[in-house]
Amino acid sequence: MFGAIEAGGTKFVCAIGDQNGNVIKKVKFPTKTPKEIIPKIVSFFKDYNLQKIGVGSFGPIGVNIEQDNYGYILNTPKKGWKEFNFLYELKENLQAPISWTTDVNIALYGEMKHGAGQGLKNLVYLTVGTGIGAGVVNHGKFYYGTSHTEVGHTLLTKLPDDSDFKGTCPYHYDKCAEGLAAGPALQQRVNGKATQLEKKSKIWDLEAEYLAQLCHNVTLSYAPQRIIFGGGVMHNEQLFPKIKRILKKYLNGYYEIKDYDNYIVPAELGDDAGIIGGICLAANNNS
Repeated sequence: MFGAIEAGGTKFVCAIGDQNGNVIKKVKFPTKTPKEIIPKIVSFFKDYNLQKIGVGSFGPIGVNIEQDNYGYILNTPKKGWKEFNFLYELKENLQAPISWTTDVNIALYGEMKHGAGQGLKNLVYLTVGTGIGAGVVNHGKFYYGTSHTEVGHTLLTKLPDDSDFKGTCPYHYDKCAEGLAAGPALQQRVNGKATQLEKKSKIWDLEAEYLAQLCHNVTLSYAPQRIIFGGGVMHNEQLFPKIKRILKKYLNGYYEIKDYDNYIVPAELGDDAGIIGGICLAANNNS
C-alpha cells in the first residue's frame, strides 16, 4: 500500500493506492493553515501501514536536498505556510518514507505512467489555470537545478493587439506567461466573464499566441518528446490546433517536429493526474 498527498493551493487530496497507481480510497479538504491541515492528513493515514508516501506540494518549495530549505514551502502568500517545514512535519507525524516534489511534477508523473506521456521519458507538463505551472521530466527523472523550474514566469513578447492589457502577475505584470495567459488574465480581459467567451472570440487567438510562445521557449530549452497541457483553461479544445499552427510558425523550420498532433496534447487523467502520480511516485521510489 502506498500513500499520496496532492497539496494544492485551493485543496488537499490524500489517497491510498497500490503499486499500479490504482486509487483505493481518497479524501479532499480545503487548503487552510498547517495547524488545521496536518491533523486531517494524519487522521486519514493513521490506520494504514504504508510503504511510502508521494507528496506534491504547491510552491515555491525547496527541492534541492543539499540546501537548508529542502522540504520547506517558501515565499507564498498563503496564511501560515510561508517558510513552513512541511516535509519535516509530515515525516514526524506519518512516520513513513516520503518522496517530495511539486504538485505539477506529480501530475506530470501520473501522465507519464498512466496518461498522455506513457512510454516517454522526456516530457514537459504545462498546467494553465489560476496560474501557469510546469513539470519537467528528463530521462525519467524530475529536472532540478538549484530549485524547481518556474516556466510559467518566463518572459514573453506582448502582442500589439494586447497593448492596453496590464497583466495579472504580481511580480512581472504583463511580461510573463502567467501574467498574460493564466485564467485571471482571461477573466480580466472580459471583466470576469471568461466562462461566457465564445469559441470564435479573438481572445482565444491571443491566448493561443502566448501559449505557443511558451511552447517555443520550452521546446528550445528542454527538447521534450511531448508537451502535455492540463488545467482549467485547456478545457477549451479550440486552443490546441491554434497553438500547434502558431508554434510551427515560430519555430520556422529551425527545430524539426515531425508530428505536431502528437507533440502538443491534452492531459488524459484530468483531476486524478496528481494523486495517481503521487501513488506511482511512492511505488517507483522516484524522488
